[in-house]
Amino acid sequence: VVVGVIDTRTGRLRQEPDIISRGFVYMRESKELVAETKRRVQQIIERGITANHGKTVNDRYIKNKLRDDLGDFLFHKTKRRPMILPVLISV
Repeated sequence: VVVGVIDTRTGRLRQEPDIISRGFVYMRESKELVAETKRRVQQIIERGITANHGKTVNDRYIKNKLRDDLGDFLFHKTKRRPMILPVLISV
Protein backbone atom coordinates (compact mmCIF):
# COMPACT_ATOMS: atom_id res chain seq x y z
CA VAL A 1 0.00 0.00 0.00
CA VAL A 2 1.29 3.44 -0.95
CA VAL A 3 -0.26 6.36 0.94
CA GLY A 4 0.26 9.94 -0.20
CA VAL A 5 -1.27 13.06 1.36
CA ILE A 6 -1.66 15.85 -1.22
CA ASP A 7 -2.24 19.50 -0.39
CA THR A 8 -5.12 20.64 -2.65
CA ARG A 9 -3.92 24.27 -2.66
CA THR A 10 -0.36 23.57 -3.79
CA GLY A 11 -0.83 20.15 -5.38
CA ARG A 12 2.28 18.86 -3.62
CA LEU A 13 2.81 16.11 -1.08
CA ARG A 14 2.34 17.38 2.47
CA GLN A 15 4.62 14.72 3.91
CA GLU A 16 6.74 11.79 2.86
CA PRO A 17 4.62 8.98 1.41
CA ASP A 18 4.02 5.91 3.58
CA ILE A 19 4.71 2.40 2.31
CA ILE A 20 3.02 -0.58 3.94
CA SER A 21 4.25 -4.02 2.92
CA ARG A 22 2.59 -7.30 3.80
CA GLY A 23 4.12 -10.50 2.49
CA PHE A 24 6.38 -8.87 -0.11
CA VAL A 25 9.59 -7.79 1.62
CA TYR A 26 10.62 -7.55 5.23
CA MET A 27 10.69 -3.78 5.82
CA ARG A 28 13.57 -3.77 8.32
CA GLU A 29 15.83 -5.70 5.95
CA SER A 30 14.87 -3.69 2.87
CA LYS A 31 15.41 -0.09 4.01
CA GLU A 32 17.21 0.95 0.81
CA LEU A 33 14.48 -0.51 -1.39
CA VAL A 34 11.77 1.23 0.67
CA ALA A 35 13.64 4.56 0.57
CA GLU A 36 14.07 4.37 -3.22
CA THR A 37 10.40 3.42 -3.60
CA LYS A 38 9.38 6.49 -1.57
CA ARG A 39 11.55 8.72 -3.78
CA ARG A 40 9.90 7.26 -6.87
CA VAL A 41 6.43 7.80 -5.40
CA GLN A 42 7.28 11.47 -4.80
CA GLN A 43 8.58 11.86 -8.36
CA ILE A 44 5.54 10.18 -9.91
CA ILE A 45 3.10 12.35 -7.95
CA GLU A 46 5.02 15.55 -8.68
CA ARG A 47 5.24 14.71 -12.41
CA GLY A 48 1.51 13.97 -12.46
CA ILE A 49 0.76 17.34 -10.92
CA THR A 50 3.20 19.11 -13.23
CA ALA A 51 1.63 17.38 -16.24
CA ASN A 52 -1.70 18.77 -15.07
CA HIS A 53 -0.18 22.30 -14.88
CA GLY A 54 -0.83 22.61 -11.16
CA LYS A 55 -4.59 22.23 -11.55
CA THR A 56 -6.77 19.78 -9.66
CA VAL A 57 -4.94 16.49 -9.41
CA ASN A 58 -6.27 13.67 -11.56
CA ASP A 59 -6.26 10.91 -8.94
CA ARG A 60 -7.01 8.13 -11.41
CA TYR A 61 -4.03 9.07 -13.63
CA ILE A 62 -1.61 9.24 -10.70
CA LYS A 63 -2.87 5.98 -9.15
CA ASN A 64 -2.48 4.14 -12.47
CA LYS A 65 0.98 5.64 -12.97
CA LEU A 66 1.99 4.58 -9.44
CA ARG A 67 0.79 1.00 -10.06
CA ASP A 68 2.56 0.71 -13.42
CA ASP A 69 5.84 2.48 -12.64
CA LEU A 70 6.31 1.03 -9.14
CA GLY A 71 5.36 -2.42 -10.40
CA ASP A 72 8.07 -2.25 -13.07
CA PHE A 73 10.64 -0.84 -10.62
CA LEU A 74 9.96 -3.45 -7.94
CA PHE A 75 9.97 -6.28 -10.46
CA HIS A 76 13.34 -5.09 -11.77
CA LYS A 77 14.76 -4.99 -8.22
CA THR A 78 13.20 -8.12 -6.72
CA LYS A 79 11.97 -10.27 -9.65
CA ARG A 80 8.61 -10.31 -7.86
CA ARG A 81 5.49 -8.38 -8.80
CA PRO A 82 3.58 -7.12 -5.74
CA MET A 83 -0.02 -5.93 -5.66
CA ILE A 84 0.24 -2.13 -5.38
CA LEU A 85 -2.68 -0.29 -3.78
CA PRO A 86 -2.25 3.49 -4.07
CA VAL A 87 -4.19 5.67 -1.63
CA LEU A 88 -4.19 9.42 -2.31
CA ILE A 89 -5.65 11.67 0.35
CA SER A 90 -6.41 15.27 -0.63
CA VAL A 91 -6.43 17.78 2.22
